[in-house]
Amino acid sequence: MSLWCVLVLFLGLRAESGAAEFQAVVRDEAVQSQELSRSLLAAGLPGLTAKREPLGGGLAHYIWKVRVGTGRYDVVAVHRVVRESRPWFPARSSRAVFMVHGDLWAFVPAFLTNTRVSTMPANQSLATFLASNDVDVWGLDLRWVGVPEAETDFRFMANWKLDTHVEDLGTGLSLANAVRRLSGGGNGDRMFLLGWSRGATIGYAYLDAESQRPRSQRKVDGFIPMDMPVRFAPDAVQQRQWACDRYAALSAARKGRTEGGLLGPAPGVGVQLIGQLADDAPNAPSPLAPSGLASPLLPTNRQFAVIAAGATGALFPNPIMPLTPGYHLAASLPDTAGLPFQTAFTPEPALFDYLQLAVPYQSLNEVVETEAQLCGLDVPYDDHLKDVKVPVLYVGAAGGVGRYGEYSVRLLGSTDVTVHTVRNRPESERALDYGHADLFLARDARARVWTPMLQWMQAH
Repeated sequence: MSLWCVLVLFLGLRAESGAAEFQAVVRDEAVQSQELSRSLLAAGLPGLTAKREPLGGGLAHYIWKVRVGTGRYDVVAVHRVVRESRPWFPARSSRAVFMVHGDLWAFVPAFLTNTRVSTMPANQSLATFLASNDVDVWGLDLRWVGVPEAETDFRFMANWKLDTHVEDLGTGLSLANAVRRLSGGGNGDRMFLLGWSRGATIGYAYLDAESQRPRSQRKVDGFIPMDMPVRFAPDAVQQRQWACDRYAALSAARKGRTEGGLLGPAPGVGVQLIGQLADDAPNAPSPLAPSGLASPLLPTNRQFAVIAAGATGALFPNPIMPLTPGYHLAASLPDTAGLPFQTAFTPEPALFDYLQLAVPYQSLNEVVETEAQLCGLDVPYDDHLKDVKVPVLYVGAAGGVGRYGEYSVRLLGSTDVTVHTVRNRPESERALDYGHADLFLARDARARVWTPMLQWMQAH
């Protein structure tokens, strides 16, 4: 009996000691979070207390909600994915990257996909791959990401334009720089700016403006535009005309509304439904398929989701044409009628889940301004591109924008320019080649896209 008493007493003391240690860790983490928030406020940055999400493998995902205006939805989310020495204490890194997403998908679905898509491997995301290799990963959710699907009055978007997002990107970079300095990093380290799709358009515009500031006030040390042009080359006559046509159509639509994208009003709602039907009733005939599809049978929900990804231009309302011939999100293999029938590089379950993560709404102004720029019209976002002299890595998907984005990096004043376009087929078969979202979702994206990107960062 006395032995049992000693054992119980010993275990009780161990439990009390463990509880005390746990409470001390919790207090330590809370103090660290509060001190960081106070420091940011003292530095003039309106950062709220960070939310922390452990990711496994020693990584964590932090989120700050930052107010950038007085309106209800004038809020952006700033993200950080980083290796930690312990909770709330990021490990030291000499390289950092700030990522800006494009249309439809916010930071997490675009760059941290595996945390929201259970059908993807645990390590299948660009953000976790880079963070696992000691790159401090940051990013931004643009303002329209936070607009709920229940919203019906979009007048607050009337003044949201590309320069709005450029200013918000500047706020995000300032927050990242301040946090890195406060947590023991950021002194002399290199911060790269990565923009995917329209995020690259915003990145070009940010660098255009930053090039006019004193060097001591610049925050970006390198630029990675992913699969997006800012201007078309002189010989891309058709692509420029398509951009002019999109500009005319969207400008006319803007007279009556402030919300929407290339797919029309509430673009993400329809994309979500495509993915949901493919998941819930894959073999049922698709109620969404347009009558113009050249097939004797109505495609199933599964095939229509593959068509939406593999022939994305089929979703655009007339007279809107895609950015490039055969432009698509995820490459596919065709059926006997020539329609996409199964995905080529991205697993279908992951694609269907990814489609359901689309954000419902978008501000229309930025889309119109982008098309004006691609049309060759005068816009205030590219007047100083020759003054941008940071190292540049262009990453293209041969079946997305691909080679059509290579001309844009030559408009910069940079002498250190690398072009990496992922290609499986000749240009004449671009409609079946690596797609715009395959850069993040494909089975081989780690080897073909992310590893060359990491190597470029490490070399700079």
